[in-house]
Amino acid sequence: MKLYNYFRSSASFRVRIALNLKGLAFDYMPVHLPKGEHKFPAYAAMAADMLVPSLEINGQHLSQSMAIMEYLEETHPSPALLPSDALGKARVRALAQSIACEIHPLNNLRVLKYLSGTLKVTDAQKTDWYRHWVRTGLEAFERQLEQGPASEFCYGSAPSMADCCLVPQIFNGRRFDVNYDGLPLTMAAFDACMKLDAFQKAQPSACPDFEA
Repeated sequence: MKLYNYFRSSASFRVRIALNLKGLAFDYMPVHLPKGEHKFPAYAAMAADMLVPSLEINGQHLSQSMAIMEYLEETHPSPALLPSDALGKARVRALAQSIACEIHPLNNLRVLKYLSGTLKVTDAQKTDWYRHWVRTGLEAFERQLEQGPASEFCYGSAPSMADCCLVPQIFNGRRFDVNYDGLPLTMAAFDACMKLDAFQKAQPSACPDFEA
């Protein structure tokens, strides 16, 4: 397998975690987003959406981190990233999508570049935008955890697809000094994840294309 990704991309980070949790080896293929490498013809020929991550398996290319993780779950079911019961699966998917569909799309690189480049907002305004939507989204995430069963991780006693999404979002938020006070269950799940090698090895600073 080859994973085309960028060290700072939270969507890429999710897939790296999932691959590590499942013990799957992969070739790390860096795609530098700020340099526009995702728009180069060679990459666009493989990835129709010109985004990262893209997972290549036997000449086939899969896009979108959530779809990739679902594929990994179906083809390599152990260790599982989803509970065995339908209700548990729905809860974990809801948590994961709260980040992947509600928080991340408002704050990814191309949105922030559009805010500052096309709309000409100031750096301070852009940072306020980022912090507002991350904080608002994580408050909703915390409420979901409160309504769910007591858990060491986001759901249950082992990391799930929800944790694969949470950890990269916390990393990204720290770059913008997002306030994480008053989110005890969210941050407890994050801390539990970061005790595991699968998460440590997937973090940006451990990537071969890392830039300080």
